[in-house]
Amino acid sequence: MQDIAFPDLTEEQKLNPKIRARVINEFSPLIKYIASRIAIRLPPHIDLNDLINAGVIGLIDAIEKFDASKQIKFKTYAEFRIRGAILDELRSMDWVPRSVRQKARRVEDAYSRLEYSLGRPASDEEVACEMNVDIDSFHKLLSETASVSLLSLDDLGEDDSDLSRRNLLEYVLQDEKDWPSHKIRFAEIRDMVAKSIQSLPEKERMVISLYYYDELTMKEIGHVLKFTESRVSQIHTKAVLRLRSKMQKIFKEINS
Repeated sequence: MQDIAFPDLTEEQKLNPKIRARVINEFSPLIKYIASRIAIRLPPHIDLNDLINAGVIGLIDAIEKFDASKQIKFKTYAEFRIRGAILDELRSMDWVPRSVRQKARRVEDAYSRLEYSLGRPASDEEVACEMNVDIDSFHKLLSETASVSLLSLDDLGEDDSDLSRRNLLEYVLQDEKDWPSHKIRFAEIRDMVAKSIQSLPEKERMVISLYYYDELTMKEIGHVLKFTESRVSQIHTKAVLRLRSKMQKIFKEINS
């Protein structure tokens, strides 16, 4: 994405209809980009235009609430609000059945209990045993909960705090100076996220890197790693549920 104007947005500019319209026009490609990257991970019945419209609402919200005195770049703040509005729209659609979310939580909880006691990543067989299911049933569970993992690193979804609703990978990729109000916690969480990703089994770590950092599709990752697309999806689901189990615990400790 090319650099966008308005590194800062003054109160006077925010109230100027012409400048507001110009901001919306100049940020339109960014909104479409963010919505498209999220849409790639969603079922085909989710309308991209609905996500783009939600992103526009997020941008308008960013214009109205932006405070230059907090020394945050407007583009950084706008990206956060755009992504947040799109995720809010997806939550309102409730496109993942509650039963599927409950199954995903069961797997997360099993990972959390096991890896706390073992002090290392749990194998498929160990998680299956912890859940009192056979290995085939565990793999079926991973397939059934794949839809939950599609956005799980974009939206932890447990509360409305800025810290927990941010893209998990942003803690690794962004500089904490963009979020001075959260500087101490941001740096702490960034280190925890990086360590959590590094602690993943090698295949899971590679899939996370290729999917979120290099932005390859599941099919493209399959070509790189010589796996089927369904196998890549299964590895991705395991990695995400492991990371969610770790980060949910971290956020609960921080917010307690």
